[in-house]
Amino acid sequence: MKAIVYHNYGSPDVLKCEEIEKPTAGDNEVLIQVRAASVNPLDWHFVRGIPYFLRMMAGVRKPKSTRLGVDLAGKVEAVGRNVTRFKPGDEVFGTGHGAFAEYACSRENKLAVKPARLTFEQAAAVPVAAITALQGLRDKGQIQPGQKVLINGAAGGVGTFAVQIAKSLGAQVTGVCSTRNIDMVKSIGADHVIDYTKEDFAQKGQRYDLILDNVGNRSFSDCRSVMVAKGILVSNGGGSLKENEGSWLGPITGSIAALALSPFMSQKMVTILASITNTDLTALKELMDKGKVTPVIDRSYRLIEVPDAIRHLEEGHARGKVVITVGQINQT
Repeated sequence: MKAIVYHNYGSPDVLKCEEIEKPTAGDNEVLIQVRAASVNPLDWHFVRGIPYFLRMMAGVRKPKSTRLGVDLAGKVEAVGRNVTRFKPGDEVFGTGHGAFAEYACSRENKLAVKPARLTFEQAAAVPVAAITALQGLRDKGQIQPGQKVLINGAAGGVGTFAVQIAKSLGAQVTGVCSTRNIDMVKSIGADHVIDYTKEDFAQKGQRYDLILDNVGNRSFSDCRSVMVAKGILVSNGGGSLKENEGSWLGPITGSIAALALSPFMSQKMVTILASITNTDLTALKELMDKGKVTPVIDRSYRLIEVPDAIRHLEEGHARGKVVITVGQINQT
């Protein structure tokens, strides 16, 4: 089968589309014929091996795992003997190891049945970004109907899902984005939009019950000035390659200090790292089946074009999600 592999850290040029052995599902795994995948910031972090402490997990000198990609959607090819939720032929979406390939394996608790109204490309756009938005708002942010919620980075992968999910949960949503994305952010449900090229949300005077920061370009102190007395800032990190290179230590140091002080303040700062579960994938499926959430696709690339897809995401200007079309297409 064809798959994207890399053996050294570096620019997206280190990624190659090669013929490798087709994986086999373990006892608790599902083998998926991948029809589409999507790119996340974590992918380019792993390719470049930055920030450097990431290499403690991924491999100090070179990557331990040569496969890349997490989000996927496709058809079940085979199931392990302990799998009970799925059978061959089922259309699924979720996460798996090495999703940038014609076949990939996943545990059944990391998958759900694909929403019927979504294409494979749309379904592949969902897992990491939408669950980050859902868990950030619902679990970390404790969102309530009627609250005022600000989404910083409302036009990105997590942001476009966050705007729609917050609206579905009854919040009044303000999105922060650039001029070219104003109409799009309004079209997915934002009640108000702030153009960050012309206005600073931290200087507008409006106060918010909850801020979901997908950009990481504002300090806790900046956000506190526009939060209610018991407001919550949920930090999702974020940022483009330019914003991360050589500058990650400052934001991390600031975040650590803010997190350490947060328990002693009425206003709180928390961080979010998505935990992919069948339960939350199913909850998102229900929202999408009802038309309350629809993935926003920025661009679609072929499997052999994954390096170009990652370069585009690194620039930090993607509108919604960047997807990879895999199955049933001539990749040559």
